[in-house]
Amino acid sequence: MLFLRISWVVAQAGIAYSVVIIFISGVVCVITTLSLSAICTNGELQGGGVYFLVSRSLGAELGASVGIIFAFANAVAASMNTIGFCDSLNELLKSKNMRIIDNGPNDTRIVGAIALLVMCFICAVGMDWETKTQNFLITIIVTAISNYILGAVLGPTSDEARAQGFVGLSADRLKANWLPDYRYSEGMHHGFFSVFAVYFPAVTGVQAGANICGDLKDPGTAIPKGTFLALGISITSYLAMASLSGAAAMRDASGVVGDQAADSCKPNCPYGLHNNYQIMQLMAFWSPLIYAGCWAATLSTALTNLLSVPRLIQALGFDRIYPGLIFFSKRYGKHGEPYRGYVLVFCVSVTFLLIADLNAIAPLITNFYLASYALINFCTFHAAFFKPINWRPRFRFFNIWVSLAGFLLCLTIMMVISWVMALLTTFIFITLYLLVLYRKPETSWGSSTDAQRYQETITNILVISQRTANIKSFYPQLLVLAGKPGLRPWLLDMAGFITKVGSFMIVADIEPAKLSLPEREKRRIMAEECYRREKLRAFYILLQEFNYEQGILAFLQVAGIGRIAPNVILLGYKHNWPICSHEILLTYYRMIRASFKHGRSVSILRVPSNMRPPDKWMSSPRSGREDPSWTLPDEPSPQETIHSRAVTVMNSDSDLELESPMRYIAEDVPETALSVQVNQSPISSAQSSKSRMSARRLNYKQFNFHSSSIMDVWWLFDDGGMNILLPYIIARRSNKEKMTMRIFALPRGKQRRNTALEEVAKILNTFRIEYSQLILVEGLSEKPSDNSWKFFHSIVSNHKCSSDDECLLSDAEAIRLHTKTTKYLRLRELLIENSYGADLVVMSLPFTREGTSATIYMAWLEIMSHDMPPTLFVRGNSTVVIDG
Repeated sequence: MLFLRISWVVAQAGIAYSVVIIFISGVVCVITTLSLSAICTNGELQGGGVYFLVSRSLGAELGASVGIIFAFANAVAASMNTIGFCDSLNELLKSKNMRIIDNGPNDTRIVGAIALLVMCFICAVGMDWETKTQNFLITIIVTAISNYILGAVLGPTSDEARAQGFVGLSADRLKANWLPDYRYSEGMHHGFFSVFAVYFPAVTGVQAGANICGDLKDPGTAIPKGTFLALGISITSYLAMASLSGAAAMRDASGVVGDQAADSCKPNCPYGLHNNYQIMQLMAFWSPLIYAGCWAATLSTALTNLLSVPRLIQALGFDRIYPGLIFFSKRYGKHGEPYRGYVLVFCVSVTFLLIADLNAIAPLITNFYLASYALINFCTFHAAFFKPINWRPRFRFFNIWVSLAGFLLCLTIMMVISWVMALLTTFIFITLYLLVLYRKPETSWGSSTDAQRYQETITNILVISQRTANIKSFYPQLLVLAGKPGLRPWLLDMAGFITKVGSFMIVADIEPAKLSLPEREKRRIMAEECYRREKLRAFYILLQEFNYEQGILAFLQVAGIGRIAPNVILLGYKHNWPICSHEILLTYYRMIRASFKHGRSVSILRVPSNMRPPDKWMSSPRSGREDPSWTLPDEPSPQETIHSRAVTVMNSDSDLELESPMRYIAEDVPETALSVQVNQSPISSAQSSKSRMSARRLNYKQFNFHSSSIMDVWWLFDDGGMNILLPYIIARRSNKEKMTMRIFALPRGKQRRNTALEEVAKILNTFRIEYSQLILVEGLSEKPSDNSWKFFHSIVSNHKCSSDDECLLSDAEAIRLHTKTTKYLRLRELLIENSYGADLVVMSLPFTREGTSATIYMAWLEIMSHDMPPTLFVRGNSTVVIDG
């Protein structure tokens, strides 16, 4: 660019506006260099150039996106500079009446492809060769610049040179060329910004040092010093050569010796600043040296471009950001050379070399370079604004607002140069960004974006904690007592349905024994890998050296932050309680009572034994200690809200209403065990329970609910809405389809059947709960069968005593709670009759009361869930969680 287009820039923009173009470019580069220096001195640098800098500052999404754009821009810039070399060579051959094919595009393609191949070979050999080549080329460039300045100062040495437009330094020529003279050239009408777009790639070497940061001994020191020195020399050289061109040469010249009006041939003159790209050879003291300088400048820049791109692509592949680039991550030799990357950059560069038009390529890459410069400035602004702890750059001569100004300046220039190209660049950038965002690569680089997320998260938690809670913003936040990773996968599956959107779970692992640090880390890693693989919104917490009762008390009191704390406890059903020790049974019961006393809702999930995995599924053998598989104070009075209407219809007590027989006044309808109202499509009563249960005769696998799956919700009493809200959430979030939800309701008091149906349906419609059937439970007051009583006595036989006890069942307690037990036995018969073929049963969980032993409480749960499909017991804490 220095020798090929600076004279054309002066011809179009004039000396004044050429200086403005150089000044704006310089401002952009100086601001970017300040930002770049701050980033480079903030920690240790590795290979990857701009990608490494941006990704470690702003995160993988932005870093990878700008890295790809910058790599593409550099590959195309290598083509552009090679075309410049070929154009100069073609002019030389043309002046000697020589050519390869056509002294034009075809010659450019042939010579350019060979030049690119040789330069790629030099870069692939190693940095030593490239450095030696660059030193040789820079010597030629400095000599050529000096040769040009000397020739321009001495003036023309022949009449032929004067006729071709080189008239020597003069005030008149300076005045004539001071203002712009924009013309039609290279297929378009030019203006200030189109000329700027052609010039700007000449100063894109500002990132040359950053591109090879992994190969520098002390990049934190070398990059700022080298970049500023190179920038100062470059801007000074361009200003000097632009001023000399405008003050010593004509815009148009006929080339005819003795022509009194040398520019009389306008606008079709063959010579002059507008028409002859080789006028600098004419103005030089020794013209062949200008050819050498032009070749050295173009090839030197092309070498820099070709050297940086493979390392950037290699870094992207090594970080596994884009799958297609992993192939290029392989390193060769002791220095880890990216040979595969050289092949890629050669192919891309040769592809754009075929265009063979320098002015057509320059605007193409200007937007890409400006985009990368904008992101570098934004990196510094972002890091300085959010001030992460690791933001401690050694370079102090930067300013947060100057970096922001540089970012906005780059974006503005992009738009005014070509809004179409700016939009295209933005579209490509956003596409690359979203691709990385979708893939979610595993990166943890401590970027300022991570710091921003952390600060915003803490701020939002504080705001939520300080804000008055509202029913409409309620989310079930779970404490899942799942134990060791892999021990109870069904609990995590169910919790995953509940927290799939907008909520979270804390998975508790209570370990009575003392674990070593490696053992704790092993468990944590296993758990987090499992959650990531299953896409669970879960946090794993291990509590050691606590027994299970102490552990649950600790979690109930300290788990979570502010209002971002568990409000629902989910634990597994203790299926072996009838044969376990009294101590273990009492511990399990106390865990449930503690959850209630601390104001939590409680859910207990039981899956049939044929759905639980065998022992080999467990993550590790169980120790000698048996893990009692994992809800509220006294119930508050009903709230005076729309929800309180449910209390007038539903039982607000966990005790089934037993004072009066559960009979409804018939309204010319035969009394049956169940009264059914079908709101949508009826479910065939002939549906085979056997076929449904046979699917559960296998080893455990994830719940796979779909639209034909049936969930039966037994809404026996009001608890604030939790026992209707959780099943509704599960039904709506089961994979991609909603489950069929049937609701079995138990109204309160003596009501006509139709009236009760209408009241319950009205409540559900007010809550906007979708269901397929609404069923009123009848026949609960009938006596259970003898077989049901035999079953009850068999499960409590190992847990009896003579006097009242917190754990064991006494004869006195059995007599006192005989009526309740009778109703639960009858409820079991109704469950088997109506829900045995369901895919999931959601049942209201009884409340733990003083004077109720662990044995009788567990017996009630066993009665309702034994030999049933997966059953989820749910009990709220009487706090309203659902509203109209």
